[in-house]
Amino acid sequence: MLGYELGVVLAVGIFTAVVCGVGTLPFFFVDEISDRLTVLLWGFAGGVMLFASLFGFIFEGLAEGTLAEVGIGLLIGVVVVVVADRLIRGHEFAPREMAEADFKKLVLIVGVLTVHSFPEGVALGVAFADLGIEGDLVLGGLAIPSLAVFITVAISLQNIPEGLAVAIPLKTFGVPNWQIFGWAVFTSIPQPLGAGIAYVFVVLAREFLPYGFGFAAGAMIYLVLHDLFPDALEHGREAGLVNGGRRQLLIGIALGVVLMAPILILTE
Repeated sequence: MLGYELGVVLAVGIFTAVVCGVGTLPFFFVDEISDRLTVLLWGFAGGVMLFASLFGFIFEGLAEGTLAEVGIGLLIGVVVVVVADRLIRGHEFAPREMAEADFKKLVLIVGVLTVHSFPEGVALGVAFADLGIEGDLVLGGLAIPSLAVFITVAISLQNIPEGLAVAIPLKTFGVPNWQIFGWAVFTSIPQPLGAGIAYVFVVLAREFLPYGFGFAAGAMIYLVLHDLFPDALEHGREAGLVNGGRRQLLIGIALGVVLMAPILILTE
């Protein structure tokens, strides 16, 4: 039975990865996306993931274990992402190089992208910990946990602006639209891998589930605050937006929270 359930988790992970490509679709119809909208969408992605981390993982973790267990998991999640980020620092490559990269550069690029996508996959896998055990939604005779539905929606939504962020520089360098779509999906390949590994781990060692929830929350919160928001503001400053686009960022965050709140209620 574990094999069937693992297949479901992997399929959902693949789905969220493909959704990342959706963020590139506007370029099939227009040649440019406004800088204000770009910063707003990054704020939206951050708002979605911060809300999901707090009201999804942290609250669920506290329901499964103690504050200390969740706190330790959260700290480990931050440390793992920080260490991984430092290990690959200095190996960033411009999108122009991606189409011409040799095998060594491609390996390094995968490492860079894994830092951002793998924790999202881990979060997805942990959310499916009660797959087949409890859940109001039943698909194919399998009970789907409400947390899994909530986190799947959250990661899918935040993957759309992530795909847009991949597409913008590639479009600037004249990369064909379908190749841009492929690269966007490629950046999220670690998601199904992380989801599968995390799911198997928490199923076989359920006593570590509170730590797993904390880990997922810590990794996601760190990525949003350390990478996503600063990158959005840097884009805003380079584009000459007032205050570096802080207003657009805050509006995006608010929209993400406002959207996720009713989704959380509906999936409870």
